[in-house]
Amino acid sequence: MTKKILVVDDSALMRRVLCDIIDSDDQFEVKDKATNGLEAFDLLSRNKYDAVVLDVNMPKMNGLQLLGELRKFKIKARVMMASTDTKEGAHTTLEALELGALDFVHKPDNAFECREGIFQETFLRTLKGVSESNYPIFPSDKKLEDDKKKNTKVLEILKKSSNSVTGSKVVAIASSTGGPKALQAVIPRLPGDLDAPVLVVQHMPKGFTASLAERLDNLSEIKVVEASEGAVLNKGTVYIAAGGKHMNVVAAETGDYILHLTDEPPREGVKPCANYMFESLIDSDFDKIVCVVMTGMGADGTVGIRRLKEQKTIHVISQDQESCTIYGMPKSVYNEGLSDQVVTLDDIAQEISFKVGISK
Repeated sequence: MTKKILVVDDSALMRRVLCDIIDSDDQFEVKDKATNGLEAFDLLSRNKYDAVVLDVNMPKMNGLQLLGELRKFKIKARVMMASTDTKEGAHTTLEALELGALDFVHKPDNAFECREGIFQETFLRTLKGVSESNYPIFPSDKKLEDDKKKNTKVLEILKKSSNSVTGSKVVAIASSTGGPKALQAVIPRLPGDLDAPVLVVQHMPKGFTASLAERLDNLSEIKVVEASEGAVLNKGTVYIAAGGKHMNVVAAETGDYILHLTDEPPREGVKPCANYMFESLIDSDFDKIVCVVMTGMGADGTVGIRRLKEQKTIHVISQDQESCTIYGMPKSVYNEGLSDQVVTLDDIAQEISFKVGISK
């Protein structure tokens, strides 16, 4: 069945180019067009679409304001941001994702560049993922308060039981579509003295991961940084793979483990790729490796975890279908029989904490 798309952009030329790209794929049909957020809000109030392609900078009501109104009036929409702002304004993009956008693409400054094959391929792949995603869910104030109480209880349990979690440990997380929002439900819930470094591969292009790390760091007790070449892995620190680079763990002569950023071609169509990260742990001597696969399109992580599990004793946590924005990566891991646990998004941080404990 053809998916119905709403395109929202104030540029007539850009609307035409984007509509041509969408209509070039038999999976999609441009059902309606809007020139600003007000027109889009009216259409979304009266109609249902499989996905919305949304610009940021528009007159009368911009993209961020529209997302805020949709959230306020509880109007369900699967939104993909497509704006020139999404490259220079990484903070704007993250704010859009926070407000309910499910994914984004960087739209070239020149509309004619949008007709290039690489952009069209990325655009249509992202649109497909968004159109098949679950609608965004916004927790109530009561749920947020309940989560805080739950986190406090978890920390109390950890302080009493962490002595039983011994040896050197590492946590490796993979996420994609819906990942920035999901990571915000996991990383800030980890204790600052977690007894392991945390590696994160989130599929994002160059220029966005530094802002993601900064935002998560501001929300968290645990330290969060963008991965850098040669960085020594430390307990109680989260390392976000840099967009446009693959992240590997290697042993240093000092006995420490350090990060090595590489420039191989994309794998699984993405860069960074979680498979590289998981496979780099095969030669490590960690006593415990906890792998986590969260929301995302495709199957990145499955091959790497399978190869890692053939060589090491690891524990694999996959996010459940109901709490995923798109149940692709976790589903692939589960279907391969690699998952040791399937848990809801709200329980991932707790399970990580119980598996690795806190520093003594």
